[in-house]
Amino acid sequence: MKYLKTEILVGCFMLMGIVAAVILALQVAGLVFNSKTETYTVYAKFSDIGSLRLRAPVRIGGVNIGRVSGISLEPETMTPIVAIGISKEFDKISNESKASIQTSGLIGEQYIAITPGFYDEEMGTTYLKDGDYIVDTGSAVILEDLISKFVFNSSVKTGEESKKD
Repeated sequence: MKYLKTEILVGCFMLMGIVAAVILALQVAGLVFNSKTETYTVYAKFSDIGSLRLRAPVRIGGVNIGRVSGISLEPETMTPIVAIGISKEFDKISNESKASIQTSGLIGEQYIAITPGFYDEEMGTTYLKDGDYIVDTGSAVILEDLISKFVFNSSVKTGEESKKD
């Protein structure tokens, strides 16, 4: 009977530790519990999205402004379309902006980087709003493709190089 109180306290402590670890893991993975932030969705077409995933961050200058909310394939052209959920507090993004797929570090996660475009009301530029498309896009740079180009192009001799040998 005297160990019952200690066992209950240890059990509660372990349960609180497990709950804290689960919450921490969800936050690190980008799955947060508060969905109070309102977003608007813009779309971007890329020729290749690499290994971009749902809920990947969307950044301007390294600051998170949203997440990838959907990835689909346009049936006619077989072009990937990425739905980007941007927080409503960032509603002053020019429609001249560029979206490109970048990689954190050498082999890190991929994210969408938005480079703000020029805004001039007299020139007819506007801000992106819900349902708009980002026209200027840059596809993902795939490390495996770069390595294979380097390896195969450096091992093939051109006609002039082979004449010198």
